Amino acid sequence: QVQPVESGGGLVQAGGSLRLSCAASGRTFSSYFMAWFRQAPGKEREFVSATSRGTGTTYYADSVKGRFTMSRSNAWNTVYLQMNSLKPEDTAVYYCASASKTLTGWRSLDDTWGQGTQVTVSS
Repeated sequence: QVQPVESGGGLVQAGGSLRLSCAASGRTFSSYFMAWFRQAPGKEREFVSATSRGTGTTYYADSVKGRFTMSRSNAWNTVYLQMNSLKPEDTAVYYCASASKTLTGWRSLDDTWGQGTQVTVSS
């Protein structure tokens, strides 16, 4: 399947901000939930944030609450992740994917991961 396209990553100093974007490969996203995941080298991929098509309700991992804000376009073709007060531990490749909320947490519905966008936070 074709993955959504992420952009907006870069190199910033601790305390800085970045705004990530994720664009649908088609007219709109096909899922009800879209989510951001991230993975640092040698570590497991982890859930960061998610939002719903219906109401724009947002969900966040405890590690980013109060610092990151997810939003969406009303056309449901773009989602964003505003990242403030960045920390070195936020350094990772960030991926956007269709998602599902299960009893054990959020998971991607995509078979494969796209290129993602690299976020590097220097101390």
